[in-house]
Amino acid sequence: MAPITVGDVIPDGTLAYLDEENKSQSVTIHTLAAGKKVIIFGVPGAFTPTCSLKHVPGFIERAEELKGKGVDEIICISVNDPFVLNSWAKTFPENKHVKFLADGSATYTHALGLELDLTDKGLGIRSKRFALLVEDLKVKVANVEGGGEFTISGPDDIIKTL
Repeated sequence: MAPITVGDVIPDGTLAYLDEENKSQSVTIHTLAAGKKVIIFGVPGAFTPTCSLKHVPGFIERAEELKGKGVDEIICISVNDPFVLNSWAKTFPENKHVKFLADGSATYTHALGLELDLTDKGLGIRSKRFALLVEDLKVKVANVEGGGEFTISGPDDIIKTL
């Protein structure tokens, strides 16, 4: 499948999270994004160095600024199960705005055309690192990294476009 690009309508898909009682819940992307301005950013995996030390913290630190520029939702998607993602989210106690959503089987990541096959490294199918700015389900900015890079998918690159 071709990667999602500017002008495309994001596909709908169901992602998972744990509620306050640690019960698995699901939500559709269209439910979160219809009629709103959202940032959807994807990371290769929870607890990985760049994701944990740079990518997620950047969006957490800049969340208020992003919200002030009209962003309604900031969504982090990772190809992990909701239990791992919930544990990872708890390592960011300062987080007030970033939603962590699990795509355990990479189904939604595949629908975006942004899967990354790391089977040869023992990691299976993951997500490319990316950041999408979406307005009422339509992609306005699609910053997709190559390889293990982290150069265009951080909050600074999205802020420049707002």
